[in-house]
Amino acid sequence: MKKRIALALALAVMMVLTVHVTARAQSNRQATGKSAAEDVYYHIKTLPLPEGMVLEVGGLALLPNGSLAVSTRRGEIWIVENPYMTGTGQPRYRLYASGLHEPLGLAYRDNAIYATQRGEITRMMDVDEDGRADVFETVYAWPLSGNYHEYSYGPVFRPDGTMLVTLNLAWVGKGASLVPWRGWTLEITPDGKMTPFATGMRSPAGFFLTKEGDFFYSENQGDWVGSGRITHVERGDFVGNPEGLRWTSEPGSPLKLTAEDVPDTGEPLFDVAKRVDALKPPAVWLPHGILGISTSGILQDTVGTFGPFEGQFFVGDQGHSKIFRMALEKVDGVYQGAVFPFREGFASGVLRLAWGSDGSMFVGQTSRGWDATGRAPYALQRLVWTGETPFEARTISARPDGFEIEFTRPADVVKAADPASYEVTSFTYKYHHEYGSPVINQESLPVRHVQVSEDGLRARLVVDGLREGYIHEIKMAGVMTPAGEPLLHDTGYYTLNRIPEGQRLAVARTGGTPEASARPEIVAVSAQAGGSTRPSGEIGPQAKRLTEMPTSWEKVDVTITLKTLPGMKYDLPSFEVKPGARVRLVFNNDDDMLHNVVIVKPGTADKVGQDAVQLGLRGAEMNWVPESDDVLYYTALLQPETSESIYFTAPATPGDYTYVCTFPGHYISMRGTMRVAP
Repeated sequence: MKKRIALALALAVMMVLTVHVTARAQSNRQATGKSAAEDVYYHIKTLPLPEGMVLEVGGLALLPNGSLAVSTRRGEIWIVENPYMTGTGQPRYRLYASGLHEPLGLAYRDNAIYATQRGEITRMMDVDEDGRADVFETVYAWPLSGNYHEYSYGPVFRPDGTMLVTLNLAWVGKGASLVPWRGWTLEITPDGKMTPFATGMRSPAGFFLTKEGDFFYSENQGDWVGSGRITHVERGDFVGNPEGLRWTSEPGSPLKLTAEDVPDTGEPLFDVAKRVDALKPPAVWLPHGILGISTSGILQDTVGTFGPFEGQFFVGDQGHSKIFRMALEKVDGVYQGAVFPFREGFASGVLRLAWGSDGSMFVGQTSRGWDATGRAPYALQRLVWTGETPFEARTISARPDGFEIEFTRPADVVKAADPASYEVTSFTYKYHHEYGSPVINQESLPVRHVQVSEDGLRARLVVDGLREGYIHEIKMAGVMTPAGEPLLHDTGYYTLNRIPEGQRLAVARTGGTPEASARPEIVAVSAQAGGSTRPSGEIGPQAKRLTEMPTSWEKVDVTITLKTLPGMKYDLPSFEVKPGARVRLVFNNDDDMLHNVVIVKPGTADKVGQDAVQLGLRGAEMNWVPESDDVLYYTALLQPETSESIYFTAPATPGDYTYVCTFPGHYISMRGTMRVAP
C-alpha cells in the first residue's frame, strides 16, 4: 500500500499544475516597480504543486523534521516534505487528513497536529506511522448557527499547553454573535476545559504570542472598526465590537460590560476608551487602503537570519497580497509602534505566515470568496532574504517632543538633518456602528528641528502638535544614503498611545508664539464616507455624480439595477444602452464590504484603479474616486446593505465602457462593461 501511494505521489509531482504555472507567470508580471526593488533583498519563491491539487491555504505549521503541515479551506491537511526544494529541487506532498470543516489554523505539539475547524479544535495523530492521521480527537467544540461568516482561527499554544482560539462574528448585514462566544477569544486547556478570555473581536483572522508571552490579534475593517488594527489583548479586555457582549452574563465571563454601555457617537476609539474602562485601544493602526485592506497572519522575527529586523513582526494582508512590517515598543506599560510597507507581489491573498527551519518565511495564500490583487486562486510561496540589507527606517520610537528614527544603514547626515526631508501628519478614525470610517481630524504637524547622530543611523525629529491616540504618518522622502540611494519605503505610520516623559531637545522657536506654532494647521476634516460631495469635472453639461434626476429631463430612458455578489463581483457582467440615453443607475451594495461603481473611458479601468490606491489619506472623503478625465460617472462608496441611484447621459460615442469598483484592490476583479450601441 505504501509503495502504491509513493508511486502515485511521485508521478503527481512530475506534472506541474496549470494553476501553478499561472501563479508563477503572475508573480513574474508583478515583479515590476516597487516589487522589483524589494526583490533585490527578499526573493519570492513559488512551490510547485502536483496536478489536481487545490491548495487554498488556511493554516501552516512547521514540523520538527523541517517539513511543513498545510491545512486547506477545502478540509485537507497536507505534509510538504522538502519545502525548501533542496537536493532534487522538488517538494513532496503527502495527504495527512481530509474531511475537515474549513480549518483556518494549524499547530504542532507533542507528536500531534491541532487544527481549528469551524466548530472545534481537533487533535490528530498518526499512531500506526503510515503517514496518515488515524486518530481524531475533539479537544473542545463550540456551537455554530450555520452562518457563512462564522470562521474560526487557531490554535496558538501558550508554553503551558493551553490554547487560544478566536471566533469570527456572523454576518447578517452587520456583525452578529448568533451563538455563544462568537466574537470572543477562548482559552482552552489540553484536556478540553474552556475559559472565555476577551471579547470585542469582529474578524480576528490573525493572532500570536510574542516571545515574552503577550497576546496580540489583528482585526479587519468593518462595523465598529474604522481601519485594520492590531491590539494587545489581556484577560477581560473588550477590543471594540459590542456584539460579543451579549454573552457577558454567562458563567465564566471575565467582563460584565453590556452593549448598552458602549456609546455610538463617532468619536475616536481612544477617547471613548477613557470612559469605558474595559475598552482597549489598538497598539497600532494600519491605515485602510494604504497599508492593506484585510489584515491576516502575524509572525515575529525570532530566527535572526531574515535581515535587520530581529524581534519585529511581519503582518500579512489578504486583499492586497502583501506583507507589512511592525515595530512595537512599550511606553508607560502600553504597547504602541510603527507599521511600514515591506514586500508586495505575492501570487494570491496572503493569509498565513510560518518560519521554515532555514530561516525563510512560508507564505500561505488563498483568494476564494475574498479575492485579492494577486490573481492566482491560491499559492504556497517562500520569502527568502538575499543577504543584502535594504536602506529602511528600521524603527520609529516616540520621544517627549517628537520621534526618533533608526535607519538600517547610515543616512546622508546633511539630508537627514534637513526638516524639509520629512512630513508628519496625524489623523484618526470614527468609532461607530457603521462599516469602516473616513480619516478624521487630520492635521499637518511642523517638523521644527532634526538632530542626526554622527554615524547617520539615527534622526531625532522635534515635531509640534503630537496627539495621543492618533496615527502619525511620517514621510521621509528626502532621506538618502551618502551615495544618493533613497529609502526603499519612505513612509511609516506610528500609533501614539502615550507620549513618553523625558528630556526634550532644546530648540529655539522661530516666528510666532509657542502656542501658535504648537497648533498645526488643519488641512482636512472629512465627513462620513459616502456623504461628502467633492468638486467634480463634468461630461458636457453633466456632473459626474448626480443623485437626483436633472430637471431638464422629462423622463428616464432606461433604468439599470446593479447589485453585488460574494467574492467582489457585480451581478451584471454587462449591460447595454443607446448613445445619448438618459440613464438611471441603481446600485445596491448587498455585500459585507464597502463598494462603489465608477464608469470610465474604454481601456482606462486599471489606471483609474491604480490612481485610486494612490489617494492615500484623501481616499475615503473622495469615495476612492480619483480626480481624472478618465472617470465619467460614479456612485458614492456605499456601506453594506445600502443603495444609491445616479443619473447620467450615456456617451455619444459607441463603445465598451468599463464600470469598476475603485475601493483599493477591488478594481482588479470587480468590474463589468457598459456597452454603448445604437
